[in-house]
Amino acid sequence: MARTEDREKFKKLASSRVSSALKAIQLIGNLSNRSNYDYLDDDVAKIFKALQDELSACRKRFELASKKQASALFTLD
Repeated sequence: MARTEDREKFKKLASSRVSSALKAIQLIGNLSNRSNYDYLDDDVAKIFKALQDELSACRKRFELASKKQASALFTLD
């Protein structure tokens, strides 16, 4: 697959997946309505910890991919 095709595929999938993730986060935010839901502060802390942990792991994967690509550019010049 050509680089241009890879880029377009990435943009399409990233747009779709990020939009879905943002919508899911908005739905989680709807749970904050105390007139419809009963929850503890501990529940909220667990939700945000899980989200932050997964977001951190995702960022790490991108950082590691960048480092691997950079290390492949070794030359003796």
